[in-house]
Amino acid sequence: MPAELVGRFPSARAGAGAGERAGPAEKEEVVESKAAEEKGGCRSWLLRACPCCCRAPSESADTEADVPQTDGIAAGVDADAGRGEPDGVKPPLPQIGDTELEEVLLQVRLVDLLKSHKGQNRTLHHTDQYHSDDLIIRRGETFQVAVDLSRPFNSATDKLHMELKTGPRPLVSKGTHIIIPLVEELTDDRWEAKIVEQDGNRIKLSINSTPTAPIGRYHFTVATAGPEGVATAAQGPSNDIIMLFNPWCEDDSVYLDDEEERQEYVLNDTGRLYYGTEKQIGARTWNYGQFSEGVLSACLYILEKSDVLPRGRGDPVNVVRAISAMINSPDDRGVLEGNWSGDYADGTAPTAWSGSVDILKKYHDEGGMPVKYGQCWVFSGVTTTVLRCLGVPARSVTNFQSAHDTDVSLTIDIYFDENMEALNSLNSDSVWNFHVWNDCWMARPDLPPGMGGWQAVDSTPQETSHGTFRCGPASITAVRNGQVYHKHDTPFVFAEVNSDKIYWQRNLDGTFSQIHSEKKAVGHFISTKAVGSNQRHDITHLYKHSEGSEEERIAVETASRYGTKPNLYSSAAAEDVHMEVTMEGEGPRIGGDAQLTIVLRNQSAVPRSTSLHSQVEVMYYTGVLKGTIKKDQLPIELAPNEVKTITWVLPYQNYQDQLVDQGALMLTLSGRVRETQQVLATQTCFRLRTPDISITPLGDAVVGKEMAAEISFTNPLPRPLKGVVFRVEGLGLQSIKEIPVGDVGSRSSVTLKERFVPSLAGVRKLVASMHCAQLTQVHGVVDITVQEN
Repeated sequence: MPAELVGRFPSARAGAGAGERAGPAEKEEVVESKAAEEKGGCRSWLLRACPCCCRAPSESADTEADVPQTDGIAAGVDADAGRGEPDGVKPPLPQIGDTELEEVLLQVRLVDLLKSHKGQNRTLHHTDQYHSDDLIIRRGETFQVAVDLSRPFNSATDKLHMELKTGPRPLVSKGTHIIIPLVEELTDDRWEAKIVEQDGNRIKLSINSTPTAPIGRYHFTVATAGPEGVATAAQGPSNDIIMLFNPWCEDDSVYLDDEEERQEYVLNDTGRLYYGTEKQIGARTWNYGQFSEGVLSACLYILEKSDVLPRGRGDPVNVVRAISAMINSPDDRGVLEGNWSGDYADGTAPTAWSGSVDILKKYHDEGGMPVKYGQCWVFSGVTTTVLRCLGVPARSVTNFQSAHDTDVSLTIDIYFDENMEALNSLNSDSVWNFHVWNDCWMARPDLPPGMGGWQAVDSTPQETSHGTFRCGPASITAVRNGQVYHKHDTPFVFAEVNSDKIYWQRNLDGTFSQIHSEKKAVGHFISTKAVGSNQRHDITHLYKHSEGSEEERIAVETASRYGTKPNLYSSAAAEDVHMEVTMEGEGPRIGGDAQLTIVLRNQSAVPRSTSLHSQVEVMYYTGVLKGTIKKDQLPIELAPNEVKTITWVLPYQNYQDQLVDQGALMLTLSGRVRETQQVLATQTCFRLRTPDISITPLGDAVVGKEMAAEISFTNPLPRPLKGVVFRVEGLGLQSIKEIPVGDVGSRSSVTLKERFVPSLAGVRKLVASMHCAQLTQVHGVVDITVQEN
């Protein structure tokens, strides 16, 4: 038989097919099924076929709780099967031969994953360029499979579900064993399947995936059940499914909203690496080759070798951090062995490489033997390849005059003796002509809002992080503002781009005194390839404020307080000025100027003065900052003990075409009190509130009797809304209904009357929402008390 068959028939067989290996989990199932035979025919056969659908009484409550009750096989099992029989007495079993069984039992003959390179699955998932015969999908999107059955599928009596398993010990509770039920309508953010086409014995299914699923290789199986029994078809490696991160899915942590940037940072398989000196910047082409034959397999192999368990592979922070460790070799026999000696006789010189493909394939083909040799640009090029291959937007970045801080002082320290002779034994810090690392794009729900977006990750083995040679991901926003207390490895990255160079001389008593400092010696011309061209794009402004500006100095001094020399910079003589941001009521509304209130309190008996820098940025709900839309500088004079209230205004024109998602914004304020050198800094998240939809019930609400509701909405914007669509629904009142309205004029109102017939008594909620390109997150609700007829 082409599939394992298990049913209420003695001739049905369960066991590993030819060429299949029974792992520990499978052996346990065999033992359980033998024990179950003594408790009743149907239940024993079902237990052998699909233990998740028919739990033995001895299984733990925790295991049972791991299995969701779905409309799949579990929901279709006769609850009384195998019960009520005396101990040792088996229920009578129908006597039927193998041929007759095959004719009536609903079996899976063939699973077609529709995985051709130019087919719908690969094209819509942007995986058609991979030179691989596997089905490669991106999480959070639907995909289709076709199943050939032994007879036509009857939705009234037959059941079907699918399962995906990844890792050596798949568990439902860990998200590594996924049960996909068959449903009538698909729901977002849930694993579900729907029959979208049926032709004789062949059905085509559309399957929903979740945007948080662990990435990697999954084993795919289909299980069926009908009145005649149960059958499962276990597929071999040829029908495995590979799941990747999805920068096209808004609910994926790696979502990137600009298509040109997705084309560059995910799909472009070549790039430019920069080297040399800040006055003589050189460039070379690097072939990333993330779609080349064998590269995806090598990347999955690296992921398997890493310390990230399968259940943790849904979080890009975990995955990127593991890749940072696995690209170098010192502590985990990773991909590349570094060599800066100049002697490369037993390997390949770092300068000889021009791409990542040969390196990754060699590492995979040789069973994980580190490839000789790499230096920073090679580590970075390979990291870009692996991250793009797995679906994480990534780019290689070069920092000129790049510091290497070895003692977490967040400074580059140079020591001299009493005679101004260099103390080489103490001078372990260094400044490289250039250093190449990576940026990768993701939300950071593990950090405060605003820390998402580009994250620095460095695979070159320089310093250990929690005992392993790795670095990042570190939020570039945190680096820019000196917020080095945010994970991961932000102090090291900050020092690379914005540390001061401090000169020390030894005193006669053995102590050291600071004799000189250079504040602009580190972090110049930070470069990456421009989107859509081979030009160099300078991104220094993303990593640091303008050199020498007050904001940049505040960032340096803020960071230093968390280093090993926290008292290096003079502390404030007093901290007697307090700053806070407040908003009136529930906050500003969309469509007009947004106003917040800045309150400054001088708690001293003398005047205080400062220059307050303000910057407001558009922010996704994930905490990723999209871009700055307004910057200001405001001089402040405070009289003794004065409380000053300042109205901060964001004009509508500044944000009208910039908002995303929930209309969220981040206001950053910073400054320094001149008299005391006290640093003032705060960040405030706020959103522009959208109007509510008003719903008014009309008439009596009685089961089975038609009633109506009036739905009204007013456009708050000083411009028309285009292509407005309302959605109305209510459990026990109205199934989902879309109502196209068309355009709604500036500041205009629209009123609809929706008729419906309540089907359930009690307090019911009628919900309405409005959507268009110019305005989202508009909704309303009303309670309707429905009486019995």
